[in-house]
Amino acid sequence: MDFPMTSTLPALTRAFDDQNKRFASSFSVLEEAIRARAFPAASVGVTHKGNLVALKALGGFTYEAESANPEITPATLFDLASLTKVVATTPVAMLLYERGRLDLDMSLAAIVPEFTTDGEKDPRRRHVTLRMLLAHSSGLPAYEKLFLKARTRDELLHAAFTMPLTADPGSRAEYSDIGFIVLGIASERLAGEPLDRFCQREIFSPLAMTNTIFNPPVDLRPHIPPTQDDRTFRHRIIQGEVQDENASVLGGVAPHAGLFSTAEDIAKFAHAMLHAGNPILRPETLALFTRRQSTPANTSRALGWDTPSQPSQSGKYLSPISFGHLGYTGTSLWIDPVRQLSITLLTNRTWPDCSNQAIKQIRPKFHDAIVEALSDG
Repeated sequence: MDFPMTSTLPALTRAFDDQNKRFASSFSVLEEAIRARAFPAASVGVTHKGNLVALKALGGFTYEAESANPEITPATLFDLASLTKVVATTPVAMLLYERGRLDLDMSLAAIVPEFTTDGEKDPRRRHVTLRMLLAHSSGLPAYEKLFLKARTRDELLHAAFTMPLTADPGSRAEYSDIGFIVLGIASERLAGEPLDRFCQREIFSPLAMTNTIFNPPVDLRPHIPPTQDDRTFRHRIIQGEVQDENASVLGGVAPHAGLFSTAEDIAKFAHAMLHAGNPILRPETLALFTRRQSTPANTSRALGWDTPSQPSQSGKYLSPISFGHLGYTGTSLWIDPVRQLSITLLTNRTWPDCSNQAIKQIRPKFHDAIVEALSDG
């Protein structure tokens, strides 16, 4: 993969004065989705050839009448859900890799001995590597409601460390929250400090992502769109705290979910990725981690990242070397080095009860409309 080489990261130029005209069809996709109650709120950030060409907020916090419903602005924070995996946890792994602390083919058990010494003594567990965790091919299950039995961080981590394998390591790709929880703890041990502290110093601060945070302070919570009316586990409206229940038990700072941010901050992150990872990563590190894995067969996964499949939530236009990720709350980020394009979409589609899946049809339609608008221009 070829990336432009620069000694310093060029500033992301704000160039969205004509966005309402230029992206009228793109924004209408979201406006129609809001009217159809696919999600109450949306925030968009689009970068193209070094310019922030769209920064748009639409909708309200909930579906209530406008008078009782705070308006979304470009400064509104959203629960990123699994975008945490690629904005926080994967870059941590990338940084540790290029600093020689993380070996991709290192056995997980060498860092997290509980993975083989506690729980079932499955000999296959010794073969799980950090590369497999990043590529979602470790054999760990996709998701488990660990929060139903684990009431503390230590209890939930123990449950994740001892989770039985559902496949031979390396034999199949299955997107796994459990794998990323374990990966994140391994990374913390290699880094010698908590995930949030490392991210703030090494990723968010250098990229001027001033509105990106785990566990937003209590005074900010009323200004964040709610993600769920949780009537089964926490028995309250979830607003300004992580929607994911496992991440909640982990204290809100988790490797698989928990990060909050704005569309503009994620656009800043994407801008850096479109400039060889500069200033936080080396070009060869970014190329390695964003390249689709050759095994298991038919995987779309890179290391931490996903790549376009057919059909793809990224739409039909992004290049084969694009990389991105989705989030359960209705968030997504896609980056195309060929087009020098990034598209950030943040929503709270899980309001009020996580049942609405319309985002799956809306995302590709929205991404296609963005690319078509830029092609016409």
